[in-house]
Amino acid sequence: MFLNYKKWLFCLGVMFFVIVLYSGLHWPDKKLHVYFLDVGQGDSIFINTPNGKQMLIDGGAGNKIIYELAEIMPFFDRKIDVVVLTHPDKDHVGGLVEVLGRYDVEKVVISGVESESSDYLEFLRRAKNSEVIYQNDKIDFDFDGVFVDFLFPFDSLFGEHIFAMNDSSIVIKLVYKDVKILLTGDLETDGEKELLEANVDLKADILKVGHHGSKTSSSMDFLEAIFPEIAVIQCGKNNKFGHPYPGVLENLQNAGIEKIYRNDIDGRLEFIF
Repeated sequence: MFLNYKKWLFCLGVMFFVIVLYSGLHWPDKKLHVYFLDVGQGDSIFINTPNGKQMLIDGGAGNKIIYELAEIMPFFDRKIDVVVLTHPDKDHVGGLVEVLGRYDVEKVVISGVESESSDYLEFLRRAKNSEVIYQNDKIDFDFDGVFVDFLFPFDSLFGEHIFAMNDSSIVIKLVYKDVKILLTGDLETDGEKELLEANVDLKADILKVGHHGSKTSSSMDFLEAIFPEIAVIQCGKNNKFGHPYPGVLENLQNAGIEKIYRNDIDGRLEFIF
């Protein structure tokens, strides 16, 4: 009996050590972590601020986002401060339905555009447990030292039925100290042109390439206005669309981008500042 008691104490001590070690690996480290999650053919970006606040932008199509979050969040952490849906396409909203079902989400940001997709309607139903904010409310805010600038759409899309859904994508610029990251959703060339004609400051160090590297996005004028050092393409391995399009890869190279990373080749990506 005494021997079993000692073994029990030893096992308890080992478990406590593992928990403390694991927690330490995920504890706020006063650095900005930006993850481009590997969710297959879809977008998902997770931001962990220097003091541990968390923002998730899009969630891919299925439940792979749940496994990705489990890899980068402590197992006991069931809260996400902000979730942003750039637009209601399945490869952006599908995984967020799972997220809202498993995590306590304080704020949800949407454009307000109308869609009858079952995933989007279920997302809206589950979002009722959170504070829903519409992008057209001009909610640019300082998120724990990370300035989140909502650049596009310019006008309210609340209740609008949009045929070109990709060009309703919320475009975000993250600014932290001297680092700028541009996240473009599935924005296509028409949306890019609107941003250019409005003389929006698009300069960024890192660009999340629009629409998974589709040929309908990433015009040379747009890329030259951003002038990034790094481009990230969120696409799935052997995807049926052939993303990224060879012409887009050529544009990225011609724009002088030094490094091009892809989820289908590089898996999950993490940038630490």
